[in-house]
Amino acid sequence: MEEGWIEHRRTGDGERVGWMVPHGEGFVAIDLLGRRRTGAVDWLHAEETLDELGLAYLAEPHELRQDDGGWLRVRIAEVSPTAVRVKKDDWGDMTAPQIYYTLPFPVAEDQLRQLAR
Repeated sequence: MEEGWIEHRRTGDGERVGWMVPHGEGFVAIDLLGRRRTGAVDWLHAEETLDELGLAYLAEPHELRQDDGGWLRVRIAEVSPTAVRVKKDDWGDMTAPQIYYTLPFPVAEDQLRQLAR
Protein backbone atom coordinates (compact mmCIF):
# COMPACT_ATOMS: atom_id res chain seq x y z
CA MET A 1 0.00 0.00 0.00
CA GLU A 2 1.35 3.38 -0.94
CA GLU A 3 1.43 6.51 1.16
CA GLY A 4 -1.65 8.69 0.80
CA TRP A 5 -4.18 5.90 0.25
CA ILE A 6 -7.47 6.74 1.96
CA GLU A 7 -9.39 3.75 3.28
CA HIS A 8 -13.01 3.54 2.17
CA ARG A 9 -15.57 1.64 4.21
CA ARG A 10 -18.98 0.74 2.87
CA THR A 11 -21.89 2.77 4.18
CA GLY A 12 -24.16 0.68 6.36
CA ASP A 13 -21.86 -2.06 7.64
CA GLY A 14 -18.49 -0.29 7.72
CA GLU A 15 -16.74 -3.07 5.78
CA ARG A 16 -13.53 -1.94 4.07
CA VAL A 17 -14.05 -2.23 0.31
CA GLY A 18 -10.96 -0.41 -0.93
CA TRP A 19 -9.06 2.83 -0.99
CA MET A 20 -9.11 6.14 -2.79
CA VAL A 21 -5.85 7.64 -3.95
CA PRO A 22 -5.50 11.36 -4.68
CA HIS A 23 -4.55 11.88 -8.32
CA GLY A 24 -4.38 15.38 -9.73
CA GLU A 25 -7.73 17.06 -9.10
CA GLY A 26 -9.49 13.73 -8.45
CA PHE A 27 -9.19 10.30 -6.90
CA VAL A 28 -8.53 6.78 -8.19
CA ALA A 29 -10.59 3.93 -6.68
CA ILE A 30 -8.44 0.94 -5.65
CA ASP A 31 -9.98 -2.45 -4.80
CA LEU A 32 -8.91 -4.86 -2.05
CA LEU A 33 -6.41 -6.55 -4.36
CA GLY A 34 -4.70 -3.18 -4.90
CA ARG A 35 -5.99 -2.76 -8.44
CA ARG A 36 -7.20 0.47 -10.01
CA ARG A 37 -10.94 0.42 -10.69
CA THR A 38 -11.21 3.95 -12.10
CA GLY A 39 -9.10 6.64 -13.61
CA ALA A 40 -9.06 10.01 -11.86
CA VAL A 41 -12.66 10.77 -10.88
CA ASP A 42 -14.35 12.93 -8.27
CA TRP A 43 -14.59 11.72 -4.67
CA LEU A 44 -18.26 10.69 -4.92
CA HIS A 45 -17.70 8.63 -8.08
CA ALA A 46 -14.74 6.84 -6.45
CA GLU A 47 -16.87 6.05 -3.37
CA GLU A 48 -19.78 4.83 -5.49
CA THR A 49 -17.48 2.63 -7.57
CA LEU A 50 -16.10 0.89 -4.48
CA ASP A 51 -19.53 0.55 -2.86
CA GLU A 52 -20.98 -1.00 -6.04
CA LEU A 53 -17.98 -3.31 -6.43
CA GLY A 54 -18.40 -4.55 -2.87
CA LEU A 55 -16.78 -7.82 -1.88
CA ALA A 56 -18.51 -10.38 -4.12
CA TYR A 57 -15.62 -10.52 -6.61
CA LEU A 58 -13.43 -11.96 -3.84
CA ALA A 59 -15.70 -15.03 -3.60
CA GLU A 60 -15.49 -15.78 -7.32
CA PRO A 61 -13.04 -18.41 -8.59
CA HIS A 62 -9.71 -17.02 -9.77
CA GLU A 63 -6.67 -18.34 -11.59
CA LEU A 64 -3.10 -18.08 -10.32
CA ARG A 65 -0.24 -18.06 -12.83
CA GLN A 66 2.20 -20.82 -12.00
CA ASP A 67 5.99 -20.64 -12.51
CA ASP A 68 5.65 -22.76 -15.68
CA GLY A 69 3.18 -20.23 -17.15
CA GLY A 70 0.13 -22.44 -16.61
CA TRP A 71 -2.91 -21.35 -14.63
CA LEU A 72 -4.20 -22.96 -11.41
CA ARG A 73 -7.79 -22.52 -10.24
CA VAL A 74 -7.80 -20.90 -6.78
CA ARG A 75 -10.08 -19.16 -4.30
CA ILE A 76 -9.14 -16.04 -2.38
CA ALA A 77 -8.74 -16.95 1.28
CA GLU A 78 -7.49 -13.69 2.86
CA VAL A 79 -6.81 -10.12 1.81
CA SER A 80 -4.88 -7.46 3.69
CA PRO A 81 -2.94 -4.32 2.79
CA THR A 82 0.27 -6.36 2.92
CA ALA A 83 -0.57 -9.68 1.23
CA VAL A 84 -3.25 -11.79 -0.42
CA ARG A 85 -3.56 -15.51 0.30
CA VAL A 86 -5.18 -17.81 -2.20
CA LYS A 87 -6.03 -21.48 -1.82
CA LYS A 88 -5.99 -24.15 -4.49
CA ASP A 89 -9.64 -24.77 -5.32
CA ASP A 90 -10.66 -28.15 -3.92
CA TRP A 91 -14.37 -27.81 -4.74
CA GLY A 92 -15.24 -28.35 -1.08
CA ASP A 93 -13.49 -31.73 -0.73
CA MET A 94 -12.78 -31.95 2.99
CA THR A 95 -10.14 -34.66 2.40
CA ALA A 96 -8.12 -32.66 -0.14
CA PRO A 97 -4.81 -31.16 1.00
CA GLN A 98 -5.04 -27.46 1.79
CA ILE A 99 -2.55 -25.69 -0.49
CA TYR A 100 -2.10 -21.94 -0.02
CA TYR A 101 -0.08 -19.34 -1.92
CA THR A 102 0.81 -15.91 -0.57
CA LEU A 103 0.96 -13.05 -3.06
CA PRO A 104 2.41 -9.61 -2.47
CA PHE A 105 0.05 -6.63 -2.32
CA PRO A 106 -0.90 -5.17 -4.70
CA VAL A 107 -1.51 -8.31 -6.74
CA ALA A 108 -0.34 -8.08 -10.34
CA GLU A 109 -3.10 -8.65 -12.89
CA ASP A 110 -0.88 -11.07 -14.83
CA GLN A 111 -0.41 -13.14 -11.66
CA LEU A 112 -4.03 -13.50 -10.49
CA ARG A 113 -7.12 -13.14 -12.64
CA GLN A 114 -10.79 -13.83 -12.22
CA LEU A 115 -11.73 -17.13 -13.86
CA ALA A 116 -13.36 -16.53 -17.21
CA ARG A 117 -16.77 -18.13 -17.49
